[in-house]
Amino acid sequence: MKSSLFKASLVIPAAALMSSSNTPVRKEKPDILFIAVDDLRPELGCYGSPHVISPNIDRLARMGVVFNNAYCQSAVCNPSRASLMTGLRPDSLKVWDLKTDMRSVAPNVMTLPQYLMQNGYFTTAVGKIYHNIFPDSLSWSEPEMHIKGFPFDPDAVYFSDENLAQIEKRKREIIANHNEAKFIDRLGEWYVKAKATECADVPDNAYYDGAQTDYAVKKLRELREIRKGKEGGKPFFFAVGFYRPHLPFNAPKKYWDLYDRAKIPLADNPYLPANVPSMAISNNQELRGYIDCKQLPTALNGAVSEDTARLLRHGYYASVSYMDAQVGRLLDALEKEGLLDNTIIVLWGDHGWKLGEHRSWAKMTNFEIDTRSPLIISAPGRKANGKSTSRLVEFVDIFPSLCELAGVPVPPGLAGKSTVPLLDNPRAPWKPAAYSQYLREGGWRGPDGITYMGYTVRTEQFRYVEWYNW
Repeated sequence: MKSSLFKASLVIPAAALMSSSNTPVRKEKPDILFIAVDDLRPELGCYGSPHVISPNIDRLARMGVVFNNAYCQSAVCNPSRASLMTGLRPDSLKVWDLKTDMRSVAPNVMTLPQYLMQNGYFTTAVGKIYHNIFPDSLSWSEPEMHIKGFPFDPDAVYFSDENLAQIEKRKREIIANHNEAKFIDRLGEWYVKAKATECADVPDNAYYDGAQTDYAVKKLRELREIRKGKEGGKPFFFAVGFYRPHLPFNAPKKYWDLYDRAKIPLADNPYLPANVPSMAISNNQELRGYIDCKQLPTALNGAVSEDTARLLRHGYYASVSYMDAQVGRLLDALEKEGLLDNTIIVLWGDHGWKLGEHRSWAKMTNFEIDTRSPLIISAPGRKANGKSTSRLVEFVDIFPSLCELAGVPVPPGLAGKSTVPLLDNPRAPWKPAAYSQYLREGGWRGPDGITYMGYTVRTEQFRYVEWYNW
């Protein structure tokens, strides 16, 4: 049974999105830096965390508006990103899982960068914007950039002797079983997971996020020149997608050294909710895919040890600080190139993440800890810059927000509402609820083996969840 909780939005063909609205068009459109962060929960200095070291995202927060109650539409990568980038809810788009290519079910859907490109923007990207195995060529003015020397999915890159030895051992096992095809990617690179953490004394660009930031800094210089082209050039939409703090928690040693593991707090609610049904709980499968975590219990069967919990939280925080340093380099580059004063900057995490809360790890539930996500919008000249808002917003609101800020017509059929009024008045009257959903399927099913769809509505005071056989 499918719930009628959500009022569906239509999947609008690309041509239909070219209709006009009353949105005024400014003479000089702003540039847009669009920063996506994988698995980033709203545990940062600008969100009130006393222990996470995030000076550069905090700096961005002082330049813009922090959304304290922003909610993704599905707490897993592919549907969350597809929903955000199209402004449509998962049920409308029909992307609910990790294996569905958005274009296979909605070939004519218009994405945010695709729409901006048709309205005069030069759109380009590096890193993880959509789900990394499903690039979308229709969104970009030029092919998406992938940094050479890294696997197609560059999250599991290791340098420590211990991890490299584990990878070589695993490769021998795979070859002995004639199973190489499953572990060699489209670039001809091996993709093999080792441990869930790594503290290696390497430079930032040894891992992918640092290497792609090297590229992004140079790209901003190139985009400045495009901006200065004939007849005023084109404004740019530059999407930069960071992989950290996604597992494995691999970050250069200097970021691990920022934290004293003994002082890192553990989850303040490491308990299963009373009488919680099994389909509401994630089974820790993502974490248990790493060699040192294979024997960890599922959330229904027990908690991890305190030592393991502290190690994992240490790794997550180190990864956040590593990613934060790359954000700082982008902000510095914007300033150096003279672009900062006319650039809208959006930073978002695709969903929340559990670090032992509800006796669980990773995402993939309808709990608050997984659906609530960081969102910061810095738009030059807005009255509320430097403040925060506690109004309920959804990731489907980002598409219309950027259209309005860019001075292009907001297309019909989007599920969201422009947040621009909140950029001037954080206490403006706003929507009464935010909606999310999660499909419990495949290897993420509970002990009963049944596939469920869960729908949740979040108001200012309450969260309500329903689960259905799917």
